Amino acid sequence: MVYVTPDTAAVATPHPAQALWRPAAAGLAAALAGLGVAELTAAWIAPGASPVLTVGALVIDIVPPAVKDLVIGLFGTADKIVLIVTIVLVLLLVAGLAGILESRRPPFGRLLVVLIGAIALFAALSRSSASTLDAVPAVVAMGVAAIALTFLTTRLPVDRRTGHSATASSPEQVPIHLEEGGPDRRRFLVYTGITAGIGLLALAGTQFSAAATRAADAARALFTLPTPSVRAAAIPAGASLDVAGITPLITPNADFYRIDTALSVPRIDPRDWRLKITGMVENEVEIDFAELLALPLEESTTTLACVSNYVGGDLIGNATWLGYPIRELLARAKPTGNADMVLSTSQDGFTAGTPIEALTDGRNAILAVGMNGEPLPLEHGYPVRMVVPGLYGYVSATKWVVELKLTRFDQEQGYWTPRGWSAQGPIKLSSRIDVPRQGASVSAGSIVIAGVAWSQHVGISAVAVQIDDGPWQDATLADAISVDTWRQWAYTWQNASAGDHTVKVRATDAAGLVQTSATADVAPNGATGLHEISVSVSG
Repeated sequence: MVYVTPDTAAVATPHPAQALWRPAAAGLAAALAGLGVAELTAAWIAPGASPVLTVGALVIDIVPPAVKDLVIGLFGTADKIVLIVTIVLVLLLVAGLAGILESRRPPFGRLLVVLIGAIALFAALSRSSASTLDAVPAVVAMGVAAIALTFLTTRLPVDRRTGHSATASSPEQVPIHLEEGGPDRRRFLVYTGITAGIGLLALAGTQFSAAATRAADAARALFTLPTPSVRAAAIPAGASLDVAGITPLITPNADFYRIDTALSVPRIDPRDWRLKITGMVENEVEIDFAELLALPLEESTTTLACVSNYVGGDLIGNATWLGYPIRELLARAKPTGNADMVLSTSQDGFTAGTPIEALTDGRNAILAVGMNGEPLPLEHGYPVRMVVPGLYGYVSATKWVVELKLTRFDQEQGYWTPRGWSAQGPIKLSSRIDVPRQGASVSAGSIVIAGVAWSQHVGISAVAVQIDDGPWQDATLADAISVDTWRQWAYTWQNASAGDHTVKVRATDAAGLVQTSATADVAPNGATGLHEISVSVSG
């Protein structure tokens, strides 16, 4: 230990960074302990009340549509991972600040911890399916973090001559440089390491709760889909073009886009699943999974699209689905004459408002249990989800669906409508260039341009390509599967000259509507405009 006098204090004064890292480390360790114990508590008694996930869900609920679209545009289907990482990083930053505050201005660090805990508590209890138990993880996080923070900050290394913490704010304190490896420092580091270790061990302990997840995965893997009573229309041999790089006609399950509000994929035991049809009906209906599977199930190939899909984007996919027509179940319930909307509810509380006409007009709107010949993947709605041709997913494609409520658009709203999106979301006519890619370098001569076009529940009748400002040239269309699926197209650009060029595509639907060149953002009801790419042709 080096003792100094007031006259030489300036020489021995620790660097500001040295005075801050210890209390910041105390805050980080305390937060890690609180978070770890809380996540372990949630895993065992309230799986849906993880503080990180409930705060993330709250962020999704309150974020403006423009921010949501920006995140999805930047990160695509990795948006949930980005959100969780961001929340954890912000938590660690605040934890470090809490440690510094508690060491210098107690009890403000603890008050900051309580504030963060209160946000987590509000997030947990504000969910539609919240119960009293859901409050426990946030309260545990708050208590453990506050106690750990107090414990660690009161054990910060001290100036042995004055008795003050090395970071204490005291007018009479004479700063000193503590001897490396001194007893105070060693004890503090041990206590901090133990506290952080408790948090890490608790987080590791949450993996034991993964047994339920593994059981759900195993049950799904052993589940055998029933034989369809109605097979999907055969895919014509000419429906898939032999062009390298073009989007596959059928999207593999592993590649199918996923955009939803569930940060944690619901795990539903099919034996516990029930669907209720309620609201403006003469007869309320309830059906379980075994009863659903015993019904005459039908196959159909349908393209689904997210309203957040920008022009040329990839938040769209085509799959063959197996399920039961929703119109048949609605017929059992006998909707009253003035019901015009079906409000579907997911097991995680998400809701979507679907026009009743889209579920009863004969299109293949189904409660799906299978996807591309397999049981629904967990992240795509297992055991049951909705598939409705012609509508964006935010108003129709409810995953993990548990209720269909007959109501009216002037009485209730789906999840996204009060957040700035249109109540009804028919999919807009659009097209995309897959080959060549944006910014590609290609050789002069004959160049194949290809992609997909879609106008669900209407169909595509023509696709045209424009090179620079030249005339629109008709592309060759692949055979159509149905009006509810996208259609591949290709155009051969003959004698392409060297230089930089712009390529555009536009589609015409089966009703004669030509895709508009007017650009519109994805909010409030889907993007419009023509997909355009730039390519460099080498000589």
